[in-house]
Amino acid sequence: MNYSKLFRLKGISLFKQIILYVCAVFLNIAFNKLCSVFNIPLFLDCIGTLLAAILGGYLPGIFVGYITNIINSFQSPENAYYAGISVLIAVTGTFFYRKKFYESYWKALLTVPFFAFIGGVLGSLLTYLMYGFGLGEGISAPFALHLLEKGRLSVFQAQLISDVTIDAADKFITVTVVFLLLKIIPQNIKENLVLTDWKQSPMVEEELKQVGETKTRQLGLKKKVIWIIGILVSFVALVTSAISFFLYRKVEIEQYTHMAKNIATLVSLTIDADKVDEYLAKGGIPKGYKEMESRLYRIKESSPFIEYIYVYKILEDGCHVVFDLDSDELPGAKLGTVVPFEDSFKQVLPALLMGKQIEPVISNDSYGWLLSDYEPVFDSNGNCVCYACADISLEDVHLNGIGFLVKVISLFIGFFILILMLCIWFTNFHVIYPIDALTFAAEEFAFNTKEAREVSIARLNSLCILTGDEIENLYTSLCATIKETVGYVQDLQKKNEEITKMQNGLIYLMADLVESRDKCTGDHIKRTASYVKLILELLVENNMFSDLITPKYIFNVCASAPLHDVGKINVSDSILNKPGKLTEEEFEQMKMHTTAGKKIIEGAMQLTADSGYLNEALNLALYHHEKWDGTGYPQGLKAEEIPLSARIMAVSDVFDALVSSRSYKEPFSFDKAMEIIKEGAGKHFDPVIANLFYENRDKVKEIFEEKV
Repeated sequence: MNYSKLFRLKGISLFKQIILYVCAVFLNIAFNKLCSVFNIPLFLDCIGTLLAAILGGYLPGIFVGYITNIINSFQSPENAYYAGISVLIAVTGTFFYRKKFYESYWKALLTVPFFAFIGGVLGSLLTYLMYGFGLGEGISAPFALHLLEKGRLSVFQAQLISDVTIDAADKFITVTVVFLLLKIIPQNIKENLVLTDWKQSPMVEEELKQVGETKTRQLGLKKKVIWIIGILVSFVALVTSAISFFLYRKVEIEQYTHMAKNIATLVSLTIDADKVDEYLAKGGIPKGYKEMESRLYRIKESSPFIEYIYVYKILEDGCHVVFDLDSDELPGAKLGTVVPFEDSFKQVLPALLMGKQIEPVISNDSYGWLLSDYEPVFDSNGNCVCYACADISLEDVHLNGIGFLVKVISLFIGFFILILMLCIWFTNFHVIYPIDALTFAAEEFAFNTKEAREVSIARLNSLCILTGDEIENLYTSLCATIKETVGYVQDLQKKNEEITKMQNGLIYLMADLVESRDKCTGDHIKRTASYVKLILELLVENNMFSDLITPKYIFNVCASAPLHDVGKINVSDSILNKPGKLTEEEFEQMKMHTTAGKKIIEGAMQLTADSGYLNEALNLALYHHEKWDGTGYPQGLKAEEIPLSARIMAVSDVFDALVSSRSYKEPFSFDKAMEIIKEGAGKHFDPVIANLFYENRDKVKEIFEEKV
C-alpha cells in the first residue's frame, strides 16, 4: 500500500468536501436573501442543506443546516431556535437518498410531504409553544389572515394551515432545485464528496453490509456505542434544560417579588396613615379619600404586571378594606368591607395581627395564582395601622417558563443531534469499521490448504488498518507477548495509582475550596489538624483507647481532619462570614453543614473501592458538633455513641475557635480558652480527652504560638 498516495487522495477529497459545505451554506443564505429582496413568500433556506446531506451524508447535511441557522441568527436571533428543524430535514434527506428516492424526479417528489411536515407542522408547533399563536409579521401571516376572514377556522388552525401550505411549496422548489443540481454535478466529483475518514482500505457499500453482519452473543458494539452516546446526550440535554428552566423560574419569581415589594412600598408611602382609622370610622366617602385613591390608581397603571393593589387593616375578624382598586376582571371591595382570611395567609396571620413585616406570599386560591407583598404602614406614633398590598399574577410565569423551556430544548436539539452524529461518525470510522473488518477477516481465515492460507493472509494484509491506536496494534500483532502483557498491566496499575491520587487530591481540594470562602476557616483547618494529631499522640503515650488507636487509625484521622468543615461549602456567604451573631434561622442553616459534609464525603467514597481515611472524614464532618451530654447536633448522640475521632475534633475545633479572631468576636486568651475546655469536660467534651488536653497545656501552647 502506498501510504503517501493514500494520504494525498484523502487530502484532495477533504478539500472538495470543504468546498461543498461552504457552497451549501452560501446557497442556503443566498436563496433566502433572494426571497426576502423580491418579497417572495418562501424560505428556500434548505437547498444547500439537502444537497450537502445527499452528497456528503448525515454529518455534512446536519452541519450545513445548523451553521446556516447560526449565521442567520446574527441578523435575527429567533433563527437559532429553528436549527433543530434544519437538522431534521438534513437527516430525512440523507435517509431518503440512501433509500434510492433521488434516482428519479417523481420519486424525489414523494419526499416533499415529509419535509413539509418537518418545516410546516413541527415548525408551527415550535412557534406556538415559544410565542403562542398569533398573526405576526411572518411570510405566512397574509395567507393565514385570508383563511381567518372566511370565519371557519381558529387562529391556530389558520396559522398551521398557512405554514404547512407555504412550506410544502417551499420544499417542492427545494427538492426540484436539488435534483437538477445532482444531475449537473459530474459523477466522479460526487463520489469524492461523501464525508469519510477511512483508517483502513475503503470498503464499498456491499462490503460494509457483509462485515456488519458479524454475529454477536449480545448487542453489537456499534449499537452499544449508539445507545451509550444517545443516552448520555439525552441525559445532558435533559439535565441542562431542567436546570435552565428552574433557574429561569427562580429568577423570574425573584424579579416579580422585587417588583411587588417596590409597588407595595410606594403605596405605603402614598397613604396618609394617620387618617386610616378615620376613614374606617366615618363610613361613606371621607374627604380626601378619592384623591388618595386616584394616586393609587396611577401607581397601579405604572406597571402592567400588577394584578391587584389594596390596603387592609388586619384585625381578628378579617381584613378591613381601606382601599381596594378595581382590576380588569374584578371590581374592588368598598371601604370598610371585611374580607375573610384566605387559607394561604393563615400561617402569617399572627405576624400580620402584630403589625410585623412578612415575606412575600405565593398563593393559589380564589383570586388565582398570585405573588403578594404586604408592607406595614405606620402612623406618626410608629404604630402599624394597616398593610399596603400588591399582587402580581404568576400565570405568566408558567406560560413564560414553558416558552423558555421550549426555546432551550429547541436550541439543544440541533446541537445535540450534531454532536450525536459526529460521535457516531467518528466511532464508525475509527473503531467500528476497523474492528468489523478485522473480525470478518479473522472469521474467514482458512488453514486447510496453502492456497487458502495465502488468500486469507492477503485478505488480512489488504485491510491496511491505520488507526494509530490499539486497533492498529491488534491488527499488526495478533498475538501479544508476555512482555507486552506485563507492560500493559504495569501501565494499568500506574494509571490506577494516578486516578487514586487524583481522587485524594480532589478531596483536599474541597477543603481548600471551603478555605477560600470562609474568612475564618483557612488557618483554622491547619491548626485543628495539629491539635488532633497532638491529642492522638497523647492518647498513645498514655495507652488510652489502645484497642482502637492504631498507626493506620492515626493516619486516617489526621488525613481527614482538614475535611471536618467541608460541608460549609453549602452555607451561604452571607451566613458564613456574617459579622454579627447569627439569627436562629441562620444558625439552623449553619448547622446543616454537618449533614452536607456527610453527603459530600459519601459522594467521594462512591468513586473509589477503598474508602481509606474517608470513613473517618465522614465521622468528623457529621459528628464534630455532637456533645458528650447529648445536647449537640445533628443527631444528639452522647458519650461513647459519638465516634472517638469526632470527640477528639470537638476539643480541637472548639479550642481553636475560642482563641481565634472571628468577624463577630475577639479571641479569648490561651488561659481562658483552656479553662473553658476544662469546664466543658463531661458536658460538651469527652472528659478523658478534655482533661488530657488541659493537662498538656504546654504542648498545646507550642502549637498555639507556632500557628498564631
